[in-house]
Amino acid sequence: MSVVIRTASFPHDAGSVSALVGDYLRRTEAEKAEHGLVDPRAAMPARYIREIDDPATVFADRRVLVAAVDGVDCGVLAVGSSGGVTEISRFWVPPGARGHGVGSALLTAALRGATRPVHLSVWEWREPALRMYRTAGFGIVPPWDERPGLVCLELR
Repeated sequence: MSVVIRTASFPHDAGSVSALVGDYLRRTEAEKAEHGLVDPRAAMPARYIREIDDPATVFADRRVLVAAVDGVDCGVLAVGSSGGVTEISRFWVPPGARGHGVGSALLTAALRGATRPVHLSVWEWREPALRMYRTAGFGIVPPWDERPGLVCLELR
């Protein structure tokens, strides 16, 4: 089993990116509800719906990486830059694809040539992701996003 990372090409990869980002957003909203951070009956925010419906437009200013194992897309990550900082977002590997190096391969590809510092955030209950980021050299920093439960990290 080998992990292949590619930069998404729209419109060709729109379906895969939409499915993976949608999975990420739905799971994140469910987890936030489980932790009492959102009403479980609330509709998904419109900005998230746009990411699922039109990833090519929403991510036009970012590089989107897609991971595939044996030809099946199973991971996504968006990389953007602003003000001399690289930001990683929408980093998602579905549970069934975890433990095979997909997340590490995506992170390595995202960091290759990235301007430092690199910022990302993760929910505190996503302990395996936190471990992976810490192993990659990220450290916890004061939050730039004040949402409860969100951990902000930086790689210098």
